[in-house]
Amino acid sequence: MALLSLTQNPCTLPLSYKPLKFSTKPLKSNALFFHFNLKSTFSVASSSYSFSDATGPTSSDIGKPEIVDEWGEKSPPEPEPDTKFPEPDPPQEVDEWGESGIVNLGGNGNLQSSGDENVIYEKKEEDERIPLRDLKRALVDTVYGTDLGFRASPEIRAEALELVSQLEAANPTPAPTANPQLLDGNWILVFTAFSELLPLLAVSSIPLVKVEKIVQSIDTSSQTVINSTTISSPASTSSFSASATFEVRSPSRIQVQFKEGIIKPPELKSTIDLPESINVAGQNINLSPLQQALNPLGNALQNVAALVSGLGPLKIPIPGERTSSWLLTTYLDEELRISRGDGGLFVLVKEGSSLLW
Repeated sequence: MALLSLTQNPCTLPLSYKPLKFSTKPLKSNALFFHFNLKSTFSVASSSYSFSDATGPTSSDIGKPEIVDEWGEKSPPEPEPDTKFPEPDPPQEVDEWGESGIVNLGGNGNLQSSGDENVIYEKKEEDERIPLRDLKRALVDTVYGTDLGFRASPEIRAEALELVSQLEAANPTPAPTANPQLLDGNWILVFTAFSELLPLLAVSSIPLVKVEKIVQSIDTSSQTVINSTTISSPASTSSFSASATFEVRSPSRIQVQFKEGIIKPPELKSTIDLPESINVAGQNINLSPLQQALNPLGNALQNVAALVSGLGPLKIPIPGERTSSWLLTTYLDEELRISRGDGGLFVLVKEGSSLLW
């Protein structure tokens, strides 16, 4: 059993005292004393007892500063962390809908398109999966009602050019001239910019006259190109074309040489159908009286139409330095083609595509 003995002087304890002093000297009588500077002495006798730590300081603790508290006791330093700064979270691409982007970079870090032509990867901070079909539809819808770009406002033109750039960056056919199954066919113009065709499109500003359609037909087997234009009026429909041959200069570029122009006889209509009114210089003009006056001419127009339909097309050689041109195809799939050349920018949709509906 432990023996506790207490010895106290008969004097009164002072009101002030000094801090606690702690001693761990072992005594021969196996007793350990706690000395308080309070004019009192406490002694505790017990069996063998030692405050010495069985495990001495390790090599990692040597040289480290010791920490001493307000009572004079020493404590070992806290272990240092492996790293001074926490590892940062990996960056993530989150769009305005809270969806993370999908990364799909090639080995060279360039933009890639997937096997499905209706899906592309457009490179931003990280690649995002974007429906290619939606980009094409957005472009066609943006330029709708602009008379093939002639009446496009600066805002509409800028939006269309931005969509064109996005499609060109995701071109699924880097070698158009090596893919005749895609390049061949009739391509209908839906938009042009910075183009030499703009004077021709200005015909639509004439009252009752409209450029109905501009078509480019490509035949890679014969290496020929035919550009056709159709203009309509209430009395007739006229068309003319320019034929050319081409040579392949690169996987995406051809050199075009125009040969001749062809003017077909106008197709006269059996009846003249006028709109109820037209707007000329900001004034609305009623055409109903004129329509009534032209109705009796229906039989005469039918006779003239039968006579003109028997005439053959008129072929005219194309002279001058502008007979040669180049054309670079920057986007091509089964229904949309984007080309650039010295004649401007052209966006065309293949005949029969649902993009035209």
